[in-house]
Amino acid sequence: MICERYETIVVPFPFADIPVLKRRPAVVLSGPGFNERNNATVVAMVTTAKASSWPSDVLLADLEAANLPQACVVRWRLATIPNELILRRLGALGPLDRLACEREFANILM
Repeated sequence: MICERYETIVVPFPFADIPVLKRRPAVVLSGPGFNERNNATVVAMVTTAKASSWPSDVLLADLEAANLPQACVVRWRLATIPNELILRRLGALGPLDRLACEREFANILM
């Protein structure tokens, strides 16, 4: 499945500290050209962050557009997922959430 940047999707997300894949929402960071050429998509974790928080977490304001059932953050835990592992589309980040993610990502690269 080829997704657009800022779509919210469900994927089996890898964890570095445990040898397990957990189905969870993620936000697509790479564009469709990259995703198609590389047969893989760069994503960031979406989490409720009930147990922890990172200073760089981006609180999502438009849960309806993203089609998320409860308060969530974009956490900058990144992964490159083979396109065939994308389980389904949920929605897409709203304009203000996209802008917040772009700002935080720019801070990461500084």
